[in-house]
Amino acid sequence: MKKSIIRSTWLAKGGYRLDCSPYLGGALEAQVLLEELAVRKDPLGDVTSAILNIGRIKRQWVESPELGTPFLAGSSIQQADLSNLSLISNKAVRENPWLLVKRGTTLITRSGSIGKMAYVREEMEGLTCTEDVLRVVPNTAKIPSGYLYAYLSSKFGIPLIASGTYGAIIQHLEPEHISGLPVPRFGAALEKKIHDLIEEAGSLRSDASSLFETSLDEYHNATGLKKSLGTLSSHPSQWITVSCDKLSGRLDTNFHRAYHVEALHPFAAGITPQRTIRSLAQSIIEPARFKRIEISDPSSVGLFGTGSLADVDPKPMYRIAGGKWVDSYRVDEQTLLIPRSGQIYGIIGRCYQPIGEVLHSAVTEDAIRINCIDQETAGYLYLALSSPFGLRQLKARCFGGSIPTLDVANVASVLIPALGPKERKHLGSEAYRVATMRTEALEKESKARELLVRAIESNAS
Repeated sequence: MKKSIIRSTWLAKGGYRLDCSPYLGGALEAQVLLEELAVRKDPLGDVTSAILNIGRIKRQWVESPELGTPFLAGSSIQQADLSNLSLISNKAVRENPWLLVKRGTTLITRSGSIGKMAYVREEMEGLTCTEDVLRVVPNTAKIPSGYLYAYLSSKFGIPLIASGTYGAIIQHLEPEHISGLPVPRFGAALEKKIHDLIEEAGSLRSDASSLFETSLDEYHNATGLKKSLGTLSSHPSQWITVSCDKLSGRLDTNFHRAYHVEALHPFAAGITPQRTIRSLAQSIIEPARFKRIEISDPSSVGLFGTGSLADVDPKPMYRIAGGKWVDSYRVDEQTLLIPRSGQIYGIIGRCYQPIGEVLHSAVTEDAIRINCIDQETAGYLYLALSSPFGLRQLKARCFGGSIPTLDVANVASVLIPALGPKERKHLGSEAYRVATMRTEALEKESKARELLVRAIESNAS
């Protein structure tokens, strides 16, 4: 439970609201500091072309890229990999063109988990986005788009935005709640410098996604796995027929349906020489469970959950005490992470490279670790397990009812192509570069916010 003692004078600043959000999370402290700034401050509504809640939309999903457009849900605007988005019908886009997002726009979740933000980079332009996300469209004649995003996503902008929410169980944020938010101005030179860093970060992320797609295509061509995802059956049948000699290990339908069998076909038919993940990994482990005690000591270590591994900027759930015992939970550039539990169409079985703050921090035992001898091997296995031929094996090997589970043995036995060392190194080095580019993007974005925060704090009287 969060609690705070507030001054009676703060009630007026909070609009005489009696709910907690205006008075917790640092919003009033940020507001007081901004009021003391000896610089010009513009209302957000004055430096934007629009702050949009696009209204309810009719969702009609399609499978063909010719009939639909990739759709960003509130939970996916911060994802690093946007290649697996659902497709919403182009008819819905024609009925509401504001579904499409434009480059330079700041996206802010407005319902449920409020205040999550994303900057629309090159690869996101032209995607559609849920009505549960506000579009803050900058007027670039008045303010650089990257500078505005850096401010809104800073430690000053986030609490002010969150304080504008209303509602009890399901909170909401509307354009009128943030249109008066003060935006400090520091002159063209500094604002452009911050904007350029945000743009460079966006370009690095888009380039990383493009490199990943190119590397995955090269992997498929080099290994003989030339079938596209679209040619593999993605829907389970209501019934299947299985020979009794294939039932000695698994009896669950998920393991024997076409979704899995087709992914194994190139190996079973001898089209592609095979080996297992176990044969290339240095180790595959699932750490033991441990008692977590949250602390805020400077020597503490960030603890990451599996839910943040897909994000462009993963953040820890909280921090725990350091020491030798925590070393077995740390990950590095030669580690791959696979969530071992969750819903079958969610993150379970997906492979992630640690980036940003995750590197050399602790990750929950809910992630299976594939430890590799070098970064190139880690990159190659990342491609192999991100390919539909690897991912489908991992998904199909999950077991259990309500919350499926994946274990070390099932990960270790996944079949992958048996390429030579030279080819593996080439493909792996390219895939590893994807992670380094995403980490570099985080460093540039962090530097942009540091410049902004320093400017605000140094100008406060």
